[in-house]
Amino acid sequence: MSALYLDVKKDLLDKITSGEYSEGTIIPTEHELSDLYNVSRPTIRKAVQILVDAGYLEKKKKRGTIVCAPKVIQDFTQSISSFDTQMKRHGIVSQTQVISFKKEQASKEIADSLHQQEKDLVYKLVRLRYTDKNPNVFITTYIPVSLFPELLDTDFTQERLYDVFEAQGHSIDTIDRELEMIKADDTIADMLDIEEGDPLFYFHSIGYDINKTPIEYSIARYRSDINTFTLHLNRHKGE
Repeated sequence: MSALYLDVKKDLLDKITSGEYSEGTIIPTEHELSDLYNVSRPTIRKAVQILVDAGYLEKKKKRGTIVCAPKVIQDFTQSISSFDTQMKRHGIVSQTQVISFKKEQASKEIADSLHQQEKDLVYKLVRLRYTDKNPNVFITTYIPVSLFPELLDTDFTQERLYDVFEAQGHSIDTIDRELEMIKADDTIADMLDIEEGDPLFYFHSIGYDINKTPIEYSIARYRSDINTFTLHLNRHKGE
Protein backbone atom coordinates (compact mmCIF):
# COMPACT_ATOMS: atom_id res chain seq x y z
CA MET A 1 0.00 0.00 0.00
CA SER A 2 3.06 2.21 0.64
CA ALA A 3 1.98 5.86 1.00
CA LEU A 4 -0.48 5.89 -1.88
CA TYR A 5 -3.38 6.11 0.56
CA LEU A 6 -2.00 9.45 1.80
CA ASP A 7 -2.07 10.85 -1.74
CA VAL A 8 -5.66 9.65 -2.15
CA LYS A 9 -6.62 11.06 1.25
CA LYS A 10 -5.09 14.44 0.39
CA ASP A 11 -6.88 14.66 -2.95
CA LEU A 12 -10.23 13.67 -1.43
CA LEU A 13 -9.75 16.22 1.35
CA ASP A 14 -8.92 18.91 -1.22
CA LYS A 15 -12.14 18.09 -3.05
CA ILE A 16 -14.10 18.34 0.21
CA THR A 17 -12.58 21.61 1.42
CA SER A 18 -12.86 23.22 -2.04
CA GLY A 19 -16.54 22.33 -2.24
CA GLU A 20 -16.18 20.00 -5.21
CA TYR A 21 -17.59 17.36 -2.87
CA SER A 22 -20.03 19.54 -0.94
CA GLU A 23 -21.70 18.74 2.38
CA GLY A 24 -24.23 15.93 1.96
CA THR A 25 -22.65 14.70 -1.28
CA ILE A 26 -22.25 10.94 -1.67
CA ILE A 27 -18.68 10.37 -2.84
CA PRO A 28 -17.87 7.71 -5.47
CA THR A 29 -17.82 4.07 -4.37
CA GLU A 30 -14.64 2.20 -3.44
CA HIS A 31 -14.69 0.55 -6.85
CA GLU A 32 -15.11 3.88 -8.65
CA LEU A 33 -12.38 5.55 -6.59
CA SER A 34 -10.08 2.61 -7.20
CA ASP A 35 -10.48 3.09 -10.95
CA LEU A 36 -10.20 6.87 -10.64
CA TYR A 37 -6.92 6.80 -8.71
CA ASN A 38 -5.64 3.56 -10.23
CA VAL A 39 -4.95 2.02 -6.83
CA SER A 40 -6.27 -1.01 -4.96
CA ARG A 41 -9.52 -0.98 -3.01
CA PRO A 42 -7.70 -1.55 0.34
CA THR A 43 -5.73 1.65 -0.40
CA ILE A 44 -8.98 3.53 -1.03
CA ARG A 45 -10.54 2.02 2.08
CA LYS A 46 -7.66 3.22 4.26
CA ALA A 47 -7.73 6.74 2.81
CA VAL A 48 -11.49 7.02 3.28
CA GLN A 49 -11.33 5.68 6.83
CA ILE A 50 -8.85 8.39 7.81
CA LEU A 51 -11.33 11.02 6.64
CA VAL A 52 -14.18 9.24 8.42
CA ASP A 53 -12.18 9.23 11.66
CA ALA A 54 -11.40 12.93 11.20
CA GLY A 55 -15.10 13.74 10.77
CA TYR A 56 -15.01 14.78 7.10
CA LEU A 57 -16.89 11.72 5.86
CA GLU A 58 -19.54 9.43 7.28
CA LYS A 59 -20.51 5.95 6.16
CA LYS A 60 -24.27 5.46 5.89
CA LYS A 61 -25.84 2.06 5.48
CA LYS A 62 -27.64 1.69 2.16
CA ARG A 63 -26.58 5.20 1.13
CA GLY A 64 -22.81 5.16 0.82
CA THR A 65 -20.14 7.51 2.15
CA ILE A 66 -21.22 11.15 2.48
CA VAL A 67 -19.46 14.43 3.12
CA CYS A 68 -20.11 15.75 6.64
CA ALA A 69 -20.40 19.23 8.03
CA PRO A 70 -17.38 20.39 10.04
CA LYS A 71 -17.46 19.32 13.69
CA VAL A 72 -19.24 21.69 16.08
CA ILE A 73 -16.97 22.58 19.00
CA GLN A 74 -18.94 22.46 22.24
CA ASP A 75 -17.30 24.20 25.19
CA PHE A 76 -20.17 24.22 27.70
CA THR A 77 -18.13 21.70 29.69
CA GLN A 78 -15.90 24.64 30.64
CA SER A 79 -18.39 27.46 31.17
CA ILE A 80 -22.09 28.18 31.61
CA SER A 81 -23.67 29.63 28.50
CA SER A 82 -26.67 29.00 26.31
CA PHE A 83 -26.52 26.84 23.21
CA ASP A 84 -27.21 29.89 21.03
CA THR A 85 -24.41 31.86 22.67
CA GLN A 86 -21.94 29.03 22.13
CA MET A 87 -22.87 28.69 18.48
CA LYS A 88 -22.70 32.43 17.86
CA ARG A 89 -19.21 32.46 19.41
CA HIS A 90 -18.10 29.90 16.81
CA GLY A 91 -19.83 31.62 13.91
CA ILE A 92 -22.53 28.96 13.57
CA VAL A 93 -26.18 29.73 12.87
CA SER A 94 -28.44 27.94 15.36
CA GLN A 95 -32.18 27.32 15.36
CA THR A 96 -34.59 25.76 17.84
CA GLN A 97 -37.65 23.65 17.17
CA VAL A 98 -39.94 23.12 20.15
CA ILE A 99 -41.32 19.60 19.89
CA SER A 100 -43.53 19.93 22.97
CA PHE A 101 -43.92 22.09 26.06
CA LYS A 102 -46.38 21.08 28.76
CA LYS A 103 -46.92 20.41 32.45
CA GLU A 104 -46.79 16.90 33.87
CA GLN A 105 -46.30 15.07 37.15
CA ALA A 106 -42.71 14.41 38.11
CA SER A 107 -41.42 10.84 38.11
CA LYS A 108 -39.23 9.78 41.03
CA GLU A 109 -36.05 10.37 39.01
CA ILE A 110 -37.07 13.87 38.01
CA ALA A 111 -38.42 14.74 41.47
CA ASP A 112 -35.19 13.59 43.13
CA SER A 113 -33.08 15.58 40.67
CA LEU A 114 -35.10 18.76 41.26
CA HIS A 115 -35.61 18.29 45.03
CA GLN A 116 -39.35 18.00 44.47
CA GLN A 117 -41.92 15.48 45.61
CA GLU A 118 -42.92 12.69 43.29
CA LYS A 119 -45.97 13.77 41.24
CA ASP A 120 -45.28 17.47 41.84
CA LEU A 121 -45.92 19.46 38.68
CA VAL A 122 -42.98 20.16 36.39
CA TYR A 123 -42.68 21.64 32.92
CA LYS A 124 -41.41 19.26 30.26
CA LEU A 125 -39.72 21.17 27.44
CA VAL A 126 -38.61 19.08 24.46
CA ARG A 127 -36.44 20.81 21.86
CA LEU A 128 -34.51 19.92 18.74
CA ARG A 129 -31.55 22.24 18.22
CA TYR A 130 -30.05 22.84 14.78
CA THR A 131 -26.62 24.10 13.72
CA ASP A 132 -26.38 25.47 10.18
CA LYS A 133 -29.71 23.74 9.43
CA ASN A 134 -28.48 20.31 10.59
CA PRO A 135 -30.24 18.63 13.54
CA ASN A 136 -27.57 18.56 16.23
CA VAL A 137 -28.98 17.84 19.69
CA PHE A 138 -32.27 16.57 21.12
CA ILE A 139 -32.89 17.99 24.60
CA THR A 140 -35.56 17.25 27.19
CA THR A 141 -35.67 19.73 30.09
CA TYR A 142 -37.70 19.54 33.30
CA ILE A 143 -38.40 22.69 35.35
CA PRO A 144 -40.29 22.99 38.67
CA VAL A 145 -43.63 24.73 38.17
CA SER A 146 -43.43 25.96 41.77
CA LEU A 147 -40.44 28.18 40.87
CA PHE A 148 -41.80 29.43 37.56
CA PRO A 149 -45.61 29.45 37.72
CA GLU A 150 -46.08 31.46 34.48
CA LEU A 151 -43.87 29.83 31.88
CA LEU A 152 -46.16 28.16 29.35
CA ASP A 153 -46.63 31.33 27.29
CA THR A 154 -42.88 31.59 26.62
CA ASP A 155 -41.82 31.01 23.01
CA PHE A 156 -38.62 28.98 23.33
CA THR A 157 -37.99 29.11 19.61
CA GLN A 158 -37.09 32.76 20.26
CA GLU A 159 -36.30 33.00 23.99
CA ARG A 160 -33.19 31.54 25.62
CA LEU A 161 -34.01 29.34 28.58
CA TYR A 162 -31.22 30.74 30.76
CA ASP A 163 -32.28 34.31 29.95
CA VAL A 164 -35.82 33.47 31.08
CA PHE A 165 -34.47 31.98 34.31
CA GLU A 166 -32.42 35.12 34.94
CA ALA A 167 -35.36 37.44 34.23
CA GLN A 168 -37.41 35.58 36.83
CA GLY A 169 -34.76 35.76 39.54
CA HIS A 170 -33.19 32.33 39.23
CA SER A 171 -29.98 32.68 37.22
CA ILE A 172 -28.04 29.47 36.65
CA ASP A 173 -24.98 29.60 38.93
CA THR A 174 -23.61 26.04 38.82
CA ILE A 175 -24.29 22.91 36.79
CA ASP A 176 -23.54 19.25 37.47
CA ARG A 177 -23.16 17.17 34.30
CA GLU A 178 -22.67 13.47 33.67
CA LEU A 179 -21.61 12.14 30.28
CA GLU A 180 -22.29 8.72 28.78
CA MET A 181 -22.08 7.25 25.30
CA ILE A 182 -25.23 5.54 24.08
CA LYS A 183 -26.65 4.26 20.81
CA ALA A 184 -29.48 6.03 19.03
CA ASP A 185 -32.83 4.27 19.06
CA ASP A 186 -35.15 4.47 16.08
CA THR A 187 -37.01 7.59 17.29
CA ILE A 188 -33.91 9.64 18.14
CA ALA A 189 -32.15 8.50 14.96
CA ASP A 190 -35.08 9.81 12.93
CA MET A 191 -35.10 13.14 14.78
CA LEU A 192 -31.34 13.67 14.39
CA ASP A 193 -31.13 12.31 10.82
CA ILE A 194 -28.70 9.54 11.72
CA GLU A 195 -28.78 5.75 11.59
CA GLU A 196 -30.31 3.66 14.35
CA GLY A 197 -27.46 2.43 16.54
CA ASP A 198 -25.18 5.39 15.79
CA PRO A 199 -23.32 6.65 18.88
CA LEU A 200 -24.53 9.69 20.80
CA PHE A 201 -23.08 11.90 23.52
CA TYR A 202 -25.62 11.59 26.34
CA PHE A 203 -25.59 14.30 29.03
CA HIS A 204 -27.56 14.46 32.28
CA SER A 205 -27.43 18.01 33.68
CA ILE A 206 -28.80 19.66 36.80
CA GLY A 207 -28.63 23.45 36.96
CA TYR A 208 -28.66 25.32 40.28
CA ASP A 209 -29.22 28.95 41.18
CA ILE A 210 -27.00 30.87 43.61
CA ASN A 211 -28.93 29.37 46.56
CA LYS A 212 -28.13 25.83 45.32
CA THR A 213 -31.77 25.30 44.40
CA PRO A 214 -32.07 22.97 41.39
CA ILE A 215 -34.08 24.74 38.71
CA GLU A 216 -33.56 22.52 35.66
CA TYR A 217 -32.91 18.88 34.92
CA SER A 218 -31.95 18.24 31.31
CA ILE A 219 -31.23 15.17 29.23
CA ALA A 220 -29.38 15.94 26.01
CA ARG A 221 -28.46 13.63 23.13
CA TYR A 222 -25.78 15.08 20.86
CA ARG A 223 -24.76 13.62 17.52
CA SER A 224 -21.23 12.31 17.86
CA ASP A 225 -20.45 12.69 14.16
CA ILE A 226 -20.68 16.49 14.15
CA ASN A 227 -19.82 17.46 17.75
CA THR A 228 -16.59 17.55 19.66
CA PHE A 229 -16.28 18.61 23.31
CA THR A 230 -13.41 20.60 24.78
CA LEU A 231 -12.26 20.35 28.38
CA HIS A 232 -10.00 22.66 30.35
CA LEU A 233 -8.52 21.28 33.57
CA ASN A 234 -6.49 23.04 36.26
CA ARG A 235 -4.25 21.25 38.69
CA HIS A 236 -4.96 22.08 42.33
CA LYS A 237 -1.99 23.56 44.14
CA GLY A 238 -0.21 21.06 46.32
CA GLU A 239 -1.20 18.04 44.24
